[in-house]
Amino acid sequence: MKLSSPVCARLRLGALWVVIGGMALGISLYGQKKPVSGQSSLSTEQVPAQGKEDETTKITLDVTRVNVLFTVTDKKGRFVTDLGKDDFSVAEGKKPQTIQEFTAESDLPLRLAVLVDTSNSIRTEFKFEQEAAIRFMQSVLRPRTDRMMLVSFDSAAELVSDLTDDMKALEKGIKGMRPGGGTSLYDAIYFAAKEKLMLDQPRDKFRRAMIIISDGDDTESRFSRDQALEMAQKADVVIYAISTNTKRDDQDGDKVLRYLTEETGGQAFFPFKVEDLDQNFENIANELRHQYNIFYRPEPLKADGLYHPVTVKVKTRRDLVVKARKGYYAPKL
Repeated sequence: MKLSSPVCARLRLGALWVVIGGMALGISLYGQKKPVSGQSSLSTEQVPAQGKEDETTKITLDVTRVNVLFTVTDKKGRFVTDLGKDDFSVAEGKKPQTIQEFTAESDLPLRLAVLVDTSNSIRTEFKFEQEAAIRFMQSVLRPRTDRMMLVSFDSAAELVSDLTDDMKALEKGIKGMRPGGGTSLYDAIYFAAKEKLMLDQPRDKFRRAMIIISDGDDTESRFSRDQALEMAQKADVVIYAISTNTKRDDQDGDKVLRYLTEETGGQAFFPFKVEDLDQNFENIANELRHQYNIFYRPEPLKADGLYHPVTVKVKTRRDLVVKARKGYYAPKL
C-alpha cells in the first residue's frame, strides 16, 4: 500500500479542550501527494472519503494552552528526575511565561513510527537496517501498552504495518522489506506524522516518536526537509535517527539527521556495528520514559499560523541540560 491520495482538512476552533502534547499548539494540514497510478491511499481508516465538503475531516482545537514534554540530564547524560515546578522557567521568544501545571511523566504509552530506508543507496547496509528495526522493537515495545507502525521508503513511502502491538506482525513486515529505487525520506516523515501519529487520540496521553533508520540522503521527495520537519512539529513528534553511514567521515545525510532530531528534541546515533545498537536503543527508551510535563497559557496569545520559539530552562542549576523541541506552530484564525 503506497502513499498517495491528498487529504484535506480544515481547522475549527471550539470549546473542546485538546491538550497539545510535546508543544505544538495547533495543526495546519497540508495537501498530500497526487495519486500515483496503481497506488491506493494510506489513510483509509482515520480520514473519511473525499468528494463532498461535508465529508471533509474537521479537527477541533482549543489554542489557549501549550504542553511541553522534556527531559533533564546532567553533564554525563544521566537523567535527573527529582525536580519540581519551581526549578523551571519557560519563555516564548524572550517573554517569560507562567507555568500553570507541572507533572513528572515517567510511563506514558508510546506511539512509535519506525521509518526504514529501502533505497538503493543503502543496499549494502540493508541487513543492518533490518536488524536495527527488530532490535528496537524488541527492546522498547510493551505489548498492550505501546503501539508501533512501520514505513519503508525508496522512490515512494509505503505503509508496511499500521500502529499495532503485534510483534510477530511487525517482525514479519521488517523481514519482508526489499531495497530498490530512490530515496523519499522527507515524504515518509510527512506522511507518518500527518496521516498517522497526528490522528492518534487523545494526543496528550501518548508520547509520539519517530525512529529513522537511514543514511539521511534524500533524492526524490516532493516535500522539502523543512516541510517534513514542520509536520513532525505539528504532530508533536520527537525524531530519533540511527545512521547507516558506517564511515568515519561526516556525510551530508548525517547533518540532515542531526538537524531533524535536534529541532524536535530527539537525538541522532551513529553506530559503527550492529552491536552498538543496543545501547542506542536503551538511550532512546530511557528518554521516552523520563519526561517532565509543563502547561502554560501563552501571553500574549497569537493565533497567527507562525512558528513560536520556546525555551525551557532549569533556573536553579546551571549544570543540567534540558532536551525539548524548540517551538510550536500556532493555528491561524
